[in-house]
Amino acid sequence: MINVFESVRGRELPSGFKWLNEPEQWEFTDEGLIVQAEPRTDYFIDPARTAVKGDAHFLYTEQEGDFTFKAFVQAEMISDYDAATMLVMVDDENWGKLCYEFTYKQPMIVSVVTKGLSDDCNSLAVPDTGVYLRVTRFDDCFAFHYSLDGEYWVMVRYYNMPAASPVKVGVVAQSPTGEGCRVRIANLDVSPKPIRDIRSGK
Repeated sequence: MINVFESVRGRELPSGFKWLNEPEQWEFTDEGLIVQAEPRTDYFIDPARTAVKGDAHFLYTEQEGDFTFKAFVQAEMISDYDAATMLVMVDDENWGKLCYEFTYKQPMIVSVVTKGLSDDCNSLAVPDTGVYLRVTRFDDCFAFHYSLDGEYWVMVRYYNMPAASPVKVGVVAQSPTGEGCRVRIANLDVSPKPIRDIRSGK
């Protein structure tokens, strides 16, 4: 896998990457990508149709075919749902995100799959020191995993989402209910090879 963040510094972007909802404060340092999520930013289409949010800060590239993206993420969790996130998007109404998120006053692994409307799945509590997140695609299937050590991977979600064109995939900083939070994405490792044995722990 190639760490696309390795050689970029300051306000330079990795080749092929763009911001959707660029934040005012972001930079690449020796510690990776540092983003200050702005207040009340999120991606979520409430199942009750009471709210539609699509303004969180998404650094993405367009990827065709199979792939695997993984990152080590941290977040200064202050308000409910502050999070560092990996997101894969077909379009505004079809996407999935895997979050290291402040939920029930503790860091948790949370996932959302949106097909017109979003679901919302809280998985488990994890340490406040950060976690590894991974998204893989093969054909029209997507799988989300997390890891505490970057070696043993636990599956969080597995779903199908047809995509006839390239998808947007990358990392997100969000602060849905608060005044903002600082997110660190230490690395973003990219490979054209998918993880097909999604329950193997590898």
